[in-house]
Amino acid sequence: MSGKIYTVGGAVRDELLGLPVQDRDFVVVGATPEEMVRLGFQPVGKDFPVFLHPKTHEEYALARTERKTARGYKGFQVYAAPEVTLEQDLARRDLTINAIAKDETGALIDPYSGQRDLAAKVLRHVSPAFSEDPVRILRVARFAARFADFTVAEETLVLMREMVQSGEVDALVPERVWQEISRGLMEAKPSRLFEVLRACGALARIMPEVDCLFGVPQHPKSHPEIDTGAHVMLVLDMAAAKRFALPVRYAALCHDLGKGATPPAQWPNHNGHEAHGVTLAQALSRRIKAPSDCAELAVLVARWHGEVHNADQLPAEALVKLLQQVDAFRQPPRFVQFLQACAADYWGRPGYPGKRFIAAERLANAYQIAAQVDAGAIAQQHQGGEAIKQAIFAARCEAVLKSL
Repeated sequence: MSGKIYTVGGAVRDELLGLPVQDRDFVVVGATPEEMVRLGFQPVGKDFPVFLHPKTHEEYALARTERKTARGYKGFQVYAAPEVTLEQDLARRDLTINAIAKDETGALIDPYSGQRDLAAKVLRHVSPAFSEDPVRILRVARFAARFADFTVAEETLVLMREMVQSGEVDALVPERVWQEISRGLMEAKPSRLFEVLRACGALARIMPEVDCLFGVPQHPKSHPEIDTGAHVMLVLDMAAAKRFALPVRYAALCHDLGKGATPPAQWPNHNGHEAHGVTLAQALSRRIKAPSDCAELAVLVARWHGEVHNADQLPAEALVKLLQQVDAFRQPPRFVQFLQACAADYWGRPGYPGKRFIAAERLANAYQIAAQVDAGAIAQQHQGGEAIKQAIFAARCEAVLKSL
């Protein structure tokens, strides 16, 4: 090959940080698309020349530059040619820590001082061209969630605020919003993602239902942290600490959205916030195109988490009714995730981590007992759908009552 190959981006960054390297990306400088194809590389890039290695199937991209032509992350004209230098290619990247390259001898090429920012634990944009792509706001927030001890450079925050104020962030498409938000939710400290989005003003544009929770007080007896937004962030980080799945973390984010709709005159009480939360969770999920498993669990948790917290006071009939309302008998795996989100809500407040969530344990136990009822056998003894339902419900209530 006439061109030179460099490892770039996250692989170099993570190697320098001593972290496991998941994927490797490569840049080829000085080659043409025709040469890459001739060498057996498979072209896959739609908007710019990217190729898969014939054996490893790793991505190799020709060095390129970009010129902004319209709003949004697709509004770019890409130029890839043998004369494009490695430094020019690295200049179009988002953060200095992602703009370090390594050649085939292991030598580092770091024209934008990414190693300095790694040592200082700073997330800093490479160039003013950062402001041309609104997805980069989300990426910075996501990296803040991944590298929780890193700070965002003040000049980068200023640039992000300018992007929000100019309306550039409004050009984000739902698919890219969900892609970055969902990845951020799966990081070790997802609250940092929302902290950075709030700091630049983007959260109010992207997820106003979440943004408006900050500053809304709750009753200090049940919520020592008082602020609803602060509580939601504690719940989210608790879900991450427990390594819960993405639908659980998204439900944790959405569980108290209804409190943002409470009139200030009623604060710190939030009567009926569960029902209000359903509408808001549905609207948010539609807007950012959250997948159905996340959207459905978010609605269930928003609507019924309050009942779960009171389950230690509910009689057998109410316990079985709640189990039916959350569809526990037909969807047991989702019921497990439902309880996980409710547990994160319980533990996500000062002084609560490590406490036994007795109410949820009681509901889980009621499920185990009620699920043993042979619904099929009961159905054969009755005629009519409603009669069968009532008989099964009565049998489940009786079984749970005996176990209490």
